[in-house]
Amino acid sequence: MIDNALLDVAYGRAPADAVILGGRLVNVLTGEIYPADVAIAGSRIAAVGDVADRRGPDTTVIDAAGRYLTPGLIDGHVHIECSKLSVTMFADLVSRYGTTAALSGLDQILVTAGLDGVREFLTEAADTPLRIFWGAPAKAPYTVPESTVGHRFGPDEHRVAQAWPECFGLWETVQEFVEHGDDEVLTALELAAANRLPVFGCAPMADARRIAGLAAAGVHLDHESYSADETLTKLRNGINVIIRESAAAPFLAENIRVLTEFGAAPGRVAFCTDDVSATDLLGRGHLDRLVRMAIDAGVEPVTAIQLATINCATMYRIDHAVGAIAPGRYADVLLVDDLADFRAQTVIAGGVVVARDGSPLGRAEPPARSALVLDTMKLRTITGADLAPAAPPGTSDARVLAMSLSPDVAFVRTRKDAVLPVRDGTILADVDQDVLYVTVAERYGKTSNIPVAFVHGFGLTGGAIATSAAPDDNNIVCVGANLDDMAMAINEVAGAGGGQVVVRDGRVLELLELPIGGVVADLKPETMAAREQALDSCARELGSPLPSPFGYLMFLSITAIPDYAITDLGLIDCVKLEPVDPVL
Repeated sequence: MIDNALLDVAYGRAPADAVILGGRLVNVLTGEIYPADVAIAGSRIAAVGDVADRRGPDTTVIDAAGRYLTPGLIDGHVHIECSKLSVTMFADLVSRYGTTAALSGLDQILVTAGLDGVREFLTEAADTPLRIFWGAPAKAPYTVPESTVGHRFGPDEHRVAQAWPECFGLWETVQEFVEHGDDEVLTALELAAANRLPVFGCAPMADARRIAGLAAAGVHLDHESYSADETLTKLRNGINVIIRESAAAPFLAENIRVLTEFGAAPGRVAFCTDDVSATDLLGRGHLDRLVRMAIDAGVEPVTAIQLATINCATMYRIDHAVGAIAPGRYADVLLVDDLADFRAQTVIAGGVVVARDGSPLGRAEPPARSALVLDTMKLRTITGADLAPAAPPGTSDARVLAMSLSPDVAFVRTRKDAVLPVRDGTILADVDQDVLYVTVAERYGKTSNIPVAFVHGFGLTGGAIATSAAPDDNNIVCVGANLDDMAMAINEVAGAGGGQVVVRDGRVLELLELPIGGVVADLKPETMAAREQALDSCARELGSPLPSPFGYLMFLSITAIPDYAITDLGLIDCVKLEPVDPVL
């Protein structure tokens, strides 16, 4: 729909609602920097340059005071719910660092509360400083074989969701779905082609053969490169790449080499954070930190800003709305003192000043929550006996396959074989070998699945930790050295309607309630960070050496990355894509 008020200001027929004066424009469309003012009509930019004739008696004046003007930053791929913050609170956090738009599948609320839950979150986002461009997941859940969720997402749902105005493509198209010809995903791809929607891939550790297949299938971009060589191969095959950096996946230093060492053209490269927490971001920044990291690695400041703005907008085909300071785009503008030390002194979102010097100016007000998103936990009471793994008859010990954590990347788990003692027919965890129990309790009331396997690397000497915030299905994942403590941890999470907990010797040491979909809460970012740190501190008191035990716990159910995962179907071989018996 044509905005006549915007056109009137653009043509100089009416005064602007606001003007930004005295700034130096970083024009990401041309790579230039020059003095320019900005006229704003409503939430959009009407004119850039000399806008003196658009200033009226009621026009709000924002004095840039010689600062650089850059577009608001765009996170090219983020699972908002993995922050455990509601959309309102996540927006409050990232906007203060200059992030004004994000691409997200809202896939965690999708599998717990369905499309109606997604709609609630999108409606919520409209009242925040963060613009969410939604991608419809190619299929949900992403787990292979498919684990149990509250709501599946398949072709019938795609026929509805792809027509939503907020839908800008297919999200998280896992490479195994395409390679092995998943019928539902292929149908979703056909629907996307008919609707002219781009396909967003998920292809970690992909070789040249797989990359060729994904490109042939129409995958438009990908955010899952683990090396600069993999990144370059994707670029050479026509797949745009989004370089990811977070505490769980710190890959920017490696993958930025595609620009600084390999000499690839930067126009088809952008930034994302994927999975972040309040603890990760507070004081360190969000995408602004990635811009600084790129500059420190040798990328020119204007190019680094383009990676976080127009490049992302162009590859997602949303550059008509965001990514540049130009007429017709949303008035998402940052005032920056020093491009080389990129930090937003002032953040303007939709023509409104929302943050200064890293602090929000308004108060984040979450909406009332419906029963749809508050009543998602349908789990029976668990006992320690329910979790006891049986040993082969007549044995005094058992040889088991344990998932072994990577100390560097939370998503990667390899194999460790161990011999564990047996008592009264039950295989015992062994804290001396750091081989603990791990289980997933299906929490939607659809099955009684609660398989038990083994994990190495958590380092707990007793007790248990559990979480219901656990992509990609958000069942309750629990690791422990004691079966009774594990049962108590699972029951505490279920009783809270979702959350994270530390238990030892039958006592709750720390509990974070996540009642919205069992995955997020309406907590202030500062409060959430304090609670995250308290949980991890308690887990470390139980012996864990990990920098964030819960950061590792959350991702144990992801099957898209080799070698092992655990879902409510049991221990999963992520190469063969099938359940395997952990007792050898």
